[in-house]
Amino acid sequence: MKIITAHEAARLVQDGWTVIPGGFGSCGHPDTLTEALRRRFDETGSPRDLSLLFGAGPGDKAGQGVDMLAVPGLVAKAIGGFWGLCPALADMGLKGAIEAHNWPQGVVSKLFAAIAAGAPGVLTHVGLDTFVDPDVEGGVIDRRRFAPLVQKLDFDGRRHLFYPARRVDCALLRGTACDSEGNITFDEETSYMDALAQAQAAHNSGGIVIVQVKQLLDGPVPNHRDVRIPGFLVDYVVPAPEHRHPQTYGTFYDPAYTGAPSVRRHAPAKAFACAKRIVAHRAALELARHPGANVNLGIGIPALIGARARALGMADFTLTVESGLIGGVPDEGLSFGAVMHPRAVIEQSALFDFYDGGGIDVAFLGFGQVDTRGNVNVSKFGGRFVGSGGFINISQSAKKIVFCGTLTAGGLAVEIVDGRLRIAREGRTCKFHTHVSQLTFNGERAATQGKEVLYVTERAVFRLGAGRLELVELAPGIDVADIRRAVDCDFDVAPTLKPMAGFESIH
Repeated sequence: MKIITAHEAARLVQDGWTVIPGGFGSCGHPDTLTEALRRRFDETGSPRDLSLLFGAGPGDKAGQGVDMLAVPGLVAKAIGGFWGLCPALADMGLKGAIEAHNWPQGVVSKLFAAIAAGAPGVLTHVGLDTFVDPDVEGGVIDRRRFAPLVQKLDFDGRRHLFYPARRVDCALLRGTACDSEGNITFDEETSYMDALAQAQAAHNSGGIVIVQVKQLLDGPVPNHRDVRIPGFLVDYVVPAPEHRHPQTYGTFYDPAYTGAPSVRRHAPAKAFACAKRIVAHRAALELARHPGANVNLGIGIPALIGARARALGMADFTLTVESGLIGGVPDEGLSFGAVMHPRAVIEQSALFDFYDGGGIDVAFLGFGQVDTRGNVNVSKFGGRFVGSGGFINISQSAKKIVFCGTLTAGGLAVEIVDGRLRIAREGRTCKFHTHVSQLTFNGERAATQGKEVLYVTERAVFRLGAGRLELVELAPGIDVADIRRAVDCDFDVAPTLKPMAGFESIH
């Protein structure tokens, strides 16, 4: 292990290399390293034509994280799970300026371990009958210019998708501290993410591992169990200024993310729009039907459900976030991926093993578009490409799925007056269509498997019937005709249409 500067680290990266940018969403990205890499490219034009491999693309939607590398010539190719926090890179993929592939986040997470093990890739059911399937789109963003990498194979009498491995030349990672032997701790990071597997993938490929830390220890780590990346995997360590090493892009440092009392203990509860509150409240009530459930919360409105359920006095469930965190209360916004007072922390890929095997009892996920057949699109719409993230892993494997979102978007304003819902201003964009723009969740496949699927909005609740949407609940003050006017798709109406559950207790 050698201690170097960020400038020296950037000079190590060569043209055409495959690079893993560490981090998870808004957490744990080594910004000092990517900034130095970008600065070198701006000054010298090198390195060029890099390939990036990431799970939840780290960023803040405003230029930090992976978007530091989103300039013509610097990146030629990227394979990633979630792209929503690095919109500049996503836009390059959408326009064909780079070869971009969107694979399920959990698959990419496992791919790091497969590369480390010298395996040819990942063979899995995850992604079948979605846009990642070669029979649909193959997971390639611009099909006019680039061919899919994913293959469809028959194995043991069943169809699978094969995601090929690739050599990794460099991993740019982050930890909290480095000891005298190069061992890296994560004691002030929000989670372990995929750092160990990423380091092993680079090392076993013959590449280099560079780790950003904010502290150098004089001797060895006091407790060897605190080491998350052992020193023999670490080639270079770059000390970073503390102000360039925040826990998340939304919170500089909160000890609650590591289980200690929060520095925000006196802060008021986060406020959010009435429509979102209604959705989160109604969705949280589903937890009462599943005592002892293992639960996943997605990004957006689903991230609000944990705190909402606690406020309603519910406690008999275990929340998980795919970054590898179990228990506690997940945070939101630019701190999504962090959890206040987690009860356990494991590797991200290990949690996806649990997910893919059917370990989730109830998953709460967002949606961008829904169609008549119950299909859902969260990955590409409105001229934007955000990627699927862990959505495909989770929605294909969970026993029950509760999709959460507003009926329309873009300026929607609602209010509750005398116990009845009033649409003060309708959203500009309808989210329910005859056909979705991209197939991220296949309603027909879910119906065939007998999954229970709900679609919770601020004014209506639908369920997945026999291959079609069925309206099952209405908010007080809303009738079926109101819903038909607000959507661009057909749906069935349940013969036992009911008032929206729990509406009277929303506050």
